[in-house]
Amino acid sequence: MRADADRGKLVTVLGLVVALMAVEIGVGVASHSLALLSDAGHMLTDAAAIGFSLVAIALAARPARGALTFGLRRVEILSAQANGVTLLILAAFIAYEAIRRLFDPPTVRAWPILFVALAGVLVNLLATGLLARANRESLNIEGSFQHLLTDLYAFIGTGVAAGAILATGFQRADPIVSLLIAALMIRSGAALVRASGRVFLEAAPEGLDPQAIGRALVAEPGVVEVHDLHVWEISSGFPALSAHVLVGADSDCHAARRAMETTLRRRFGLEHTTLQVDHAGDGRAQLVQLGVEPVAAGGRSQLRNRTKGDDG
Repeated sequence: MRADADRGKLVTVLGLVVALMAVEIGVGVASHSLALLSDAGHMLTDAAAIGFSLVAIALAARPARGALTFGLRRVEILSAQANGVTLLILAAFIAYEAIRRLFDPPTVRAWPILFVALAGVLVNLLATGLLARANRESLNIEGSFQHLLTDLYAFIGTGVAAGAILATGFQRADPIVSLLIAALMIRSGAALVRASGRVFLEAAPEGLDPQAIGRALVAEPGVVEVHDLHVWEISSGFPALSAHVLVGADSDCHAARRAMETTLRRRFGLEHTTLQVDHAGDGRAQLVQLGVEPVAAGGRSQLRNRTKGDDG
């Protein structure tokens, strides 16, 4: 199964990250390099993120039962949000220390930093290559990937800083690179928090326009009106839709539902759909059209097929 393959990749990456982190801490302390120590801190969050990802995959695979009718699928989204928040917090600490060192730069031993940076580039190329082939539609996997990608950029920057110090003796190259690393972490962290927040707020998945979906449904033969249309994402790669549909009095409700499900699946990739289909002449339908029914929580989206003689 793909989940088992992703789990194997994450375990391998975790071993690489922990080994490199131990080397970074030792060399960073010995050489007084903030760039190395800041990246070691980032790699600590990498290890925690990957560990959390492994736990999230295991929990998400559990079958739904009891009150958890969708199981624990959204644990993966919690993992992604935690990854994003830790990136932002760590970036703030690194930026603070880097600014302090800009005014009072310590002496940095550049040769050990350069060697570790080169080793870090190689290890992170291998690690990001592994996760790039995993299921990155999962925000959980994507969170771990973004951690490692930021690390790769950080090692490249650290190597550049070490080279600048060796060539010119410019000690402030180390905190300058640290600020660039912090900026990359903020960019990746903010993207993860925003993407996971959309899932928790039950916004429509990116690439799916509820208005376009509503227009496609109301264009189906026999459909008079579509309202209470909701499109959201249960977990990464698991979009869902529900809607109340009114069809003409002489239309076949079941045939209309099957046609709409086919449209949703083929045009929009929506497999998990719930369509309540009623005839426009039903008592409930008349109340809806007259505006008597209370508006559902979260707002109400209503579309009518104006080709069916609707003047308003």
